[in-house]
Amino acid sequence: MRLKAIWHSLRASRSGVAAVELAVALPLLVTLSMGGLELASFALANLRVNQIAIAVADNASRAKLTSVSGAAQFREYDVGETFKSADLAYPGMDVFTNGRIVLSSLETNSSGGQWIHWQRCRGSKSVGSKYGTQGTGATGTSFAGMGPSGSVIAAESGSAIMFAEVYYDYRPVVLPGATITIYRHAALYVRDDRDLSQIYNPSPTATVYSC
Repeated sequence: MRLKAIWHSLRASRSGVAAVELAVALPLLVTLSMGGLELASFALANLRVNQIAIAVADNASRAKLTSVSGAAQFREYDVGETFKSADLAYPGMDVFTNGRIVLSSLETNSSGGQWIHWQRCRGSKSVGSKYGTQGTGATGTSFAGMGPSGSVIAAESGSAIMFAEVYYDYRPVVLPGATITIYRHAALYVRDDRDLSQIYNPSPTATVYSC
């Protein structure tokens, strides 16, 4: 009878309901909160990688050394400064330690076809362009251009497109998980009458970021 009375007393008690409910719900709430933080961090990383791709293409399309005797020249120094600006924009990302930037000059060849005239890369990640290496399309018209299927970009005759590709290895900051590679690309036409014959490297020579 005594045990029965204790049981009824416990069953009727409501003093610990909130604590029990919190103990049951807390793991789920913590998991959801951490998942939300991780999702926000991943979305921010995607945005920054996209902004880096746009900035690299934009800066490469503008950079030049004005020449009084001819068209403006694009130099290896300009390539290096373009890459450096990407790292300075988001220094905490360590884009060259955790990823790689590939910059290509898409032009037309003597046959009117598309051609990756030159390509420069910087970063520790061992990857290349998704759309071809330096020299792709040098002859003929079989190379359509750069970009995903259905959105291929082609340069016009006498001009060039700066095509930037950024790879970045995202590491989860809250929840455990494998590294995720984020990829973004951007393309912009060169914005001046640039000498497209080569990338110049006048003295004092700059580092050549060959792929």
